Amino acid sequence: MAHNPPIADWRGKTVWLVGASSGIGLATAQALHSRGAQVVISARQAPLLEAFCATHPGALACPLDVTDAQAVQDAADQLLDRGPLDAVVFCAGHYKAQRAFDFTLEQLLRHQQINYVGALHVMAAVLPAMLARGSGHFSLIASVAGYRGLPKSLAYGPTKAAMINLAESLYADLQPRGIGVSLVNPGFVQTPLTAQNRFHMPALITPEQAASAMLEGWRRGAFEIDYPKRFTRWMKLLAALPYAAYLPLVVRMGKEP
Repeated sequence: MAHNPPIADWRGKTVWLVGASSGIGLATAQALHSRGAQVVISARQAPLLEAFCATHPGALACPLDVTDAQAVQDAADQLLDRGPLDAVVFCAGHYKAQRAFDFTLEQLLRHQQINYVGALHVMAAVLPAMLARGSGHFSLIASVAGYRGLPKSLAYGPTKAAMINLAESLYADLQPRGIGVSLVNPGFVQTPLTAQNRFHMPALITPEQAASAMLEGWRRGAFEIDYPKRFTRWMKLLAALPYAAYLPLVVRMGKEP
């Protein structure tokens, strides 16, 4: 059963991807552009956005910092003056491995401000217009790291757990109003963020594969779009364990070699 109005034909639709200068966001912008969408991409690094637009005719660059609420609101207002936004995808993310015995408060707060508060800034800027129209789609890229607490995820995991909860709450409120909400939970994807990892990343996929999975999920009208399945199925099984089984397991997982 489709949870959202399925989106199979992107021709003529305007999609705003926030956090799309690299990784999953960039690959998704490329995939949507190739399917005829009017793509608007945002991130802090204006030169990367301009480089995308130079090779993707019709695409629009809108530089901004998601931690700046006014900048996000101004960008949304400018875009909405041009016409409705059919879909908004929050792709921005920050990741640094942190552990409870080796962390900085600065990093914890930076994760919060980019990954979660940034999503709130975008949500607040675009939802009123979607509600007024009674249509649109809002998508959040979270992570399977938000399912349960994990080693080295002291800063990152809680922000993704918050995004999962946010998406569920948004769906409960917005589905009856005709607005689609999707939650994207990737496993390991080859991006500048995961390039920092010095451990084996099982079932690692490319950003292009991630984008393909997302477009397929939107085509089906899915609420949760998780990939790759050969990894996320195991993460869902772990998430279903009671604490008595789960906590000893993650303690073992977190032990340094």
